[in-house]
Parts: sequence; C-alpha cells; structure tokens
Amino acid sequence: MKPIRLVAGVMTVGFWTLMSRVLGVVREVMILALIGPGPVMDAFVAAFRLPNLFRRFFAEGAFNAAFVPLFSKKYEGEEDPLIFARDALNGLATVLLALTALAMIFMPALVWATAGGFAGDARFDLTVGFGRVVFPYILLISLAALFSGALNATGHFAAAAAAPVLLNILVCLAMGMGAALGGDVVQYLIWAVPVAGVAQLALVWVAADRAGVRIRPGRPCLTPDMKRLVVIAVPAALAGGVMQINLLVGQQVASHFDKAVGWLYAADRLYQLPLGVVGIAVGIVLLPDLSRRLKAQDDSGARNAFSRAGELSLALTVPAAVALVAIPLPMVSVLFERGATTANDSAAIAVAVAIYGLGLPAFVLQKVLQPLYFAREDTRSPFRFAVWAMVINAAVAIGLAPMIGWLAPAIATTLAGWVMVWQLARGAKAMGEVAHFDDRFRQRLWRIVAASLVMGAVLWGLNIVLTPWLALPYLRLAVLAGLIGMGILTYGVAGQALGAFRLAEIKAMFKRSRA
Repeated sequence: MKPIRLVAGVMTVGFWTLMSRVLGVVREVMILALIGPGPVMDAFVAAFRLPNLFRRFFAEGAFNAAFVPLFSKKYEGEEDPLIFARDALNGLATVLLALTALAMIFMPALVWATAGGFAGDARFDLTVGFGRVVFPYILLISLAALFSGALNATGHFAAAAAAPVLLNILVCLAMGMGAALGGDVVQYLIWAVPVAGVAQLALVWVAADRAGVRIRPGRPCLTPDMKRLVVIAVPAALAGGVMQINLLVGQQVASHFDKAVGWLYAADRLYQLPLGVVGIAVGIVLLPDLSRRLKAQDDSGARNAFSRAGELSLALTVPAAVALVAIPLPMVSVLFERGATTANDSAAIAVAVAIYGLGLPAFVLQKVLQPLYFAREDTRSPFRFAVWAMVINAAVAIGLAPMIGWLAPAIATTLAGWVMVWQLARGAKAMGEVAHFDDRFRQRLWRIVAASLVMGAVLWGLNIVLTPWLALPYLRLAVLAGLIGMGILTYGVAGQALGAFRLAEIKAMFKRSRA
C-alpha cells in the first residue's frame, strides 16, 4: 500500500486551515468594524450563505464524500483514476452551470426561502443583489474541491489546504482598498468573492498538474463509474441537504430578530476556528487513508488510524471548547468590538459563542466518525441520522424562539450535533473492531477532559483578575494573548501530569511524519 502519513497530513492541513481561520477572523473583524451588525451585514451574510449552502452538496460535502473513496481505491489499485476524475469533473461542471443559471434567474425566490424575515424591508433587495454577484462562487469552489480531493487522495495536502487562504486574503485586501478609497466597502467585499474563487481553482489545478494528476475538461459521459458515483453521492447530498436545512432553520428564526443574523454569524466564525483546524483537517486526511487501508485489507492499521485521529482531535478540541465557554466575552470584545460593533453586540455574540462551545467536541467527532461510513461507500446511514438531527434542530429552534428569542438556533445546533454523534457512534458498532476506539483512546479520554477543566478554572480566575486591563485599548490584545497563552501552558502541564498525552510520543509522531 502507498502510505498516507496521517500525522504529517493532519499537521499540514491543520496549519493551512489555521491560517485560513485566523484570516477568517481578521475578515470578520473588518466586516464588523467597517460594516457592523445591521441590515447591510445581515444581507451579506444571507447572500454569502447561498453558495456555501450548495457548496456542502457539490464541494467538500456530498460530492467529495463519494468521489474521494472511489478515486482513492482506484488510485490504490491502479485502475485508471485519472479517467474517473475526468468524467467526474465533466459531470460536476455541467450540473453546476445549470444550477448557477437557475439561481441567478430565481434569486428572489431563493432569498425568500432562506431568509423569509427579510421580506418587506431593505434587507431583501440587498440580499438579492448581493446573491447574484456571489453565487457563481459555487461553480468555482466546487471544481476546486474536486482537484483538492484528488490531491488529498494521492497524499498531497498542502495546495488543497492552502487554497481557502486566498479567499480571506483577497476579501481582506478588497475591504481595505474600499475603506482607503472611501468607497462602499460591501461592494468591494462581494465582488472579491468570485475573484477569489477563480484564484482558488487556478491554484489547485496547477498543483494537481505538478503532482501528476492531470485532469482535463471534456464532454460529459455517463459511464458505469459515474452511475456508481451518483448512487453514492445522492444519499450524501440528501444528508448534506438536511444539515443545510438546520442552518436555514436557524437563519429563518434569526431573521425575525434585529441584528441576530449578524450576531450568530460572528459567533459561528469564532468557534469555526478550532473546528476547522482540528475536525476538518482530521476528516480530510482520515477519509482517503481509511479508504485505501480498507482496499488493502489493513484492518489493524485502519483501527489505529481511526483511534489516533479521535485522540488527537479531542486532545486539541476539548480544551478549545472549555475556553470558549469560560472566557467568551474577552475574546469577542477584543476581536470584534470596534467601529460599528458596540459593547452590546459583543455581549450578545459572547453568549452564542459559549453555546456553540458546548457543541464543539460533537462537531469535531462527526468529522472523525463519518469517514467510517464514507470509506465503505455507505452514505445512506449518515443521511438517516441527519434526518433525525434535523427534526430535533427544527423543533428546538422553532419551539424555543418564542421563549428565549434569537439564541434558540444556537442551542438547537449544539443539541443536534450531539444527537448526530450518538447516532454515528451507535451505527459504527456493527462495523466490528476496526470501527471501535482502542484501549489507549478510552484510557486517555477522561484525562484530556480533566486537564481541560483545570485549564478552564485557571482561565476563569485569570479573567476576573485581568478584566480591568482588558478594557485598556492599547493593551487588550496583548492581555488576551497572555490569557490564552497561560491557558495553553496550564493545559500542557496538566495534560502531561495526568497522562492525557506524552511529550515523548508527540516528538516520536513528528519524527515518523517527517520520515
């Protein structure tokens, strides 16, 4: 078997995803400062969510859940993987061109379906206009995702992981240019999105060529392999659709409350930082690795990869979740409270951040558990699980909204995330030992939790002591950095003392990853 270096891959993807997420936070800082919570930001969020909604079907979501395992197995078995990838590219491009054309024509109906609370005010027309500019991004980013999937399957992770960085760089530059020239910042922002899509596609296309994965467009052809791809992708698309319904339910509820769409969006971006760095990185690397190990009938290697991915994920995610719950207001106020964003906005965003923090381990565990199904070309089971999670999400979001208002979608998202994890874990039991975490994982889980709680107590105490310093404009960023640094140090010491991890093992993993 041609090995994929799991730890090296996770670190590579994690590094570039971290860069992307950090720049994403910078992007949100600029949006909140230059535009601020209100009708224009609500309209941008709703419009930008449209291509990202369909992106879950055709990019990193349903399509890649079907494409990556099939391509990985063909690559492992040397069964003409490039012909398969070419046919997949042609079919995907055809579908996306048709979808983009329909969306441009029926954009008002699409906005009404996804943000009904905007009807009758200025946000509706703004969203329609913005949506027609940013929607073609779905075509570009989905084709880029196909090249990224092929690169990942062959063990080349850097270019695919670095591509999202371009979006945030170009968007930040565009907003900075707009502000410097005295223009309408939001116009610079929305036009930068399709330009970034072109840049992302160009980057991964060139990288794939250099890696020997030369895929060229041509005439669509419905081959037996494409029929199999569709059969696997449709349930995954339906599962992705269910998850998107969860987001849309939340947006529909939030659209009836002033500024709530912007508040939830800002909170979402903050918890997406650790989710992207850990969960998405592990999922991207684990899926092709499991697929190829199953093809080679390496069950023991597959179980070890699955267990180490889960262990690494929780070792990084649980402390991040505790920090989001323990000190959300200092993080939000230091990062976002400037320009058009007020202290009241920060307080509202911080509450949502803490709620999302409670669900962060669940969102990451989904990324670890789902490859068990996708690697076996089973996309139907996750779809059934997602339907149940959708029902719970909708019931909680809609049912609690009259009582607690705009926070109901955040609570519903967190609860539905844990329900999804429970279903995925229960369903994986039928797969045998290969889908069970090993003894080392189970022994270390409680130690990770204990070390994280120690860190959370230290952060909470330090926050009380440092609150006056966090109010000083010129010191607040340095104080927050010091607070987070103390949290990391505390977790490292407590984790080593409790046996949550061993520094010698971490050094050995890095040595093996470079070998």
